[in-house]
Amino acid sequence: MSAPALAPRPGIMDIRPYVGGESALEGVSRTLKLSSNEGALGPSPKVLAALAAIGPESHRYPDGGATRMRAALGNHYGLDPERIVCGAGSDELIGLLCRSYAGPGDEVLQSEHGFLMYAIAAKACGATPVKAPEVDLVASVDALLAAVTPRTRIVFLANPNNPTGTYLPQSEVARLRAGLPETVLLVLDAAYCEFVAAADYSCGNELVDAGENTVVCRTFSKIYALGGLRLGWAYCPASIAGVLNRTRNPFNVSAAALAAGEAALADTEHFARVRAHNDAWRPWLAERLTGLGLTVVPSVANFLLVRFPHQTGRDAIAADLYLRRHGIIVRAVASYGLGDSLRITIGTAEENEAVVAALTEFIAAEAEG
Repeated sequence: MSAPALAPRPGIMDIRPYVGGESALEGVSRTLKLSSNEGALGPSPKVLAALAAIGPESHRYPDGGATRMRAALGNHYGLDPERIVCGAGSDELIGLLCRSYAGPGDEVLQSEHGFLMYAIAAKACGATPVKAPEVDLVASVDALLAAVTPRTRIVFLANPNNPTGTYLPQSEVARLRAGLPETVLLVLDAAYCEFVAAADYSCGNELVDAGENTVVCRTFSKIYALGGLRLGWAYCPASIAGVLNRTRNPFNVSAAALAAGEAALADTEHFARVRAHNDAWRPWLAERLTGLGLTVVPSVANFLLVRFPHQTGRDAIAADLYLRRHGIIVRAVASYGLGDSLRITIGTAEENEAVVAALTEFIAAEAEG
């Protein structure tokens, strides 16, 4: 008899692997990729120079403690570098937090349409993911608090949320923290916070400083356009930083990512250009798509969630196929429970205009049909 096949730990095979936004279409030579919320203007020229300079030193291990990167972040944001932990994207930090604070028999709570990686990270460590209903595609503090049980160990809140683009004001996030037991870790995922101009918004650093049970996760993948290098960071209470530094890999962030991150932070002019571009084109795109009769969810990030009619040939599936035939890749979000919607990244001027032109033709063609 042959030996039995190795079996993974219970729950692993229940995970539906995360699938990122596509980058290419078969048979299409040139595509416009608006599926992953990447920075429309690309990385800073200073980043490109830093990457070129680091090349000859690629045989050296990176700084395992990300010392200079943490110092740069601390100086830039006025934070204690000792309470900053860097990771290979904020995804790694999300996974580390779940591994460190949740396990079999525990629950990890998130809002109904929150980022898919929260549930994946929960299942990977044996915990049970739980979703709380949203109100008009906005996270509900009341619903989250009502879903807390004695088994709840972590609450993840993406603020602004992906894929809806909506957010909770500072007062509501503070109410959430105040209503949670002290034994529950609140993780505020602020991946898109640099795009938010609302006066009542905060990424949550003040809640980290106020106690021992809140963490803010950030990323260089969005406004800094370093998604391909994988660089994220978390601002934590000292005790949690100590835990993450014990559970992360010793050289978890590459030398290239560290050099690029420092250069990106230093180029404040490029940052301002990217913010101004998004501030101008997000309302432009929302207005044009609304003018086509589509429902656009108000967004404070660098993408729009666009809802389509529940009508065969005019729905989100048909629109997605039509855009693909024209070389435009957006993000279908049925996996988030939003099968009637497409998420569209704010791109370059050319890309934004191309999306509007293609959807104008799509709607006109279906109307004639």
